[in-house]
Amino acid sequence: MSVDKDRVKDIALKHALINAVKFNGKASMNAVISKVFAEDPSLRPMAKEVAQIVKEVIDYVNSLSIDEQRNLLMSKWPEALGERKVETYKKGIEDLPPLPNDSKYEVITLRFAPNPDFVLHLGSARPAIINYAYKLKYEGLGKKAKFILRFEDTDPRTKRPLPEAYDAIKEDLRWLGIRWDEEYIQSDRLGIYYEIARKILEKGGAYVAAKDSGCTPDDWKKSKVTGKPCKNRDADPSVNLELFDRMLEGHYKEGEAVMVIKTDLQHPDPSVRDWVAMRIIDTTKYPHPRVGSKYIVWPTYNFSVSVDDHLMGITHILRAQEHSVNTIKQSFIYVHMGWEQPEAIHFGRLKIVGMTLSKTKLKALGIKWDDIRLPTLAGLRNRGIQPEAIWNIMLQVGVKPTDATISSANLFAENRKIIEPKANRYMAVIDPIKVIIEGVTEELTAKLPMHPSYPERGFRTLTLKPINNEITVFISKSDYDKAGPGSVIRLMELANIEVMSKGSDSLTARIHSRDLESARRVNAPIIQWVPPNGLPMRVVRPEDLKLVEDVGLAEPGVEQVSNGEIIQFMRYGFVKKVERDRFIYVHD
Repeated sequence: MSVDKDRVKDIALKHALINAVKFNGKASMNAVISKVFAEDPSLRPMAKEVAQIVKEVIDYVNSLSIDEQRNLLMSKWPEALGERKVETYKKGIEDLPPLPNDSKYEVITLRFAPNPDFVLHLGSARPAIINYAYKLKYEGLGKKAKFILRFEDTDPRTKRPLPEAYDAIKEDLRWLGIRWDEEYIQSDRLGIYYEIARKILEKGGAYVAAKDSGCTPDDWKKSKVTGKPCKNRDADPSVNLELFDRMLEGHYKEGEAVMVIKTDLQHPDPSVRDWVAMRIIDTTKYPHPRVGSKYIVWPTYNFSVSVDDHLMGITHILRAQEHSVNTIKQSFIYVHMGWEQPEAIHFGRLKIVGMTLSKTKLKALGIKWDDIRLPTLAGLRNRGIQPEAIWNIMLQVGVKPTDATISSANLFAENRKIIEPKANRYMAVIDPIKVIIEGVTEELTAKLPMHPSYPERGFRTLTLKPINNEITVFISKSDYDKAGPGSVIRLMELANIEVMSKGSDSLTARIHSRDLESARRVNAPIIQWVPPNGLPMRVVRPEDLKLVEDVGLAEPGVEQVSNGEIIQFMRYGFVKKVERDRFIYVHD
């Protein structure tokens, strides 16, 4: 029996990518080959040939950066990348209050319905996570549940969809570990909306205001103010059906005709009174990025949402409090059509201090949406924020009807809990200053743990050999500024030095003692240092909407850190390596 090389490569690639992404960019031969045999036990008799193929795949995977590994895994096996352990969020999911009338429904069906005029940001992650969390909650209770992704892109004029946003949003959701059971794009469903529009017109639940009909769009607007219906409101359905057909056939220009849902002209909220369900958009001037100028009659948000929520079997709608008026507007369609309206749960507004979440403002900045300065999910992902941190924040906020406020500090605190145990420690100095230690007759060695809480990860050793009885190290300028002649400083895990003289850009010192206890007796500060062969590097740090670059030296071992890996520069903060000598500041 011969080995199917392509099949083995495919299986090996999947498991090598999963293993590498899990373990800082380095896939393990033993771990991957055991997964390959577990997936296809028939390969065991050909172990030698299989091992050779697996080794080639692992060498390839390990040559990629972590970001490249993650992107490849996302493109080929997104479900593997998204398998965040539900255990991680189990407590938060269980604590969600039950949905109203949940026992009434055989299948709990929820949806996330973004407008692809921009990518997702931290604020829009809330409804995505909360809706999906409820799906997980009910599945955990043994009940059928469904999660639908629906792109709401029916306004090519004022909320023009971005062609690249559809896939970008899906990538954001996969990164969050969210999987959808069904996917819909509203611009593919115009025929469905036209069909339902006709049915409502036939039932007398809507009418058309058109320029040549005795009830113009201006007349309709006046009727909302006066409370007196315009002519077509009470006309025979056949009249309004004919006017609607004329809209579809192109007899009217933009602004010359609208289809209106009958509501209550005396309603205390003027926006609820007879609202527009269909309008004309000049798609020769404002072409839709997916369907071009094929259609000129487009449904409004409240119409398309009502139709889709019914046809897709949505049982519960979880959305922000500002949509409460939309729930009232949409109720009239359900009454006209004899449909049962989904349960609506409105949660309070989420204010995020220290981050701009306005789509308009973010677009106006003119920078790429994955820029680390932005609170977009792509920007946060590039910066080094973990999806688990966003989940934890959103589950803490939950579905309370009261407004909630979180800050970037809250997000960073959650992220710190996740990355702190994983991030190995390294020394780095910013704005390096030379320190010449005189009178050294033997080599000095520092043994530093990769992580103080996990000794099993091992240590790294830095050895300094004297040249002409001198050893040179570099420290940060901030530490240099605090030092002066006679002061004692402990170089972490190396030695205690006494400053003899201070130049404009250097210190001269001698060995004071070696042990930590001696440093404590004189209250010597413990500082980072880097040997002369340190790696020149720079850290890009977001400050509001500016980027600041910190230049310095890192200990030589940092060069072996994989691109995409997050480490901690001690006393500086967590950083993500993106190039050999370039890092992104995550947070402190």
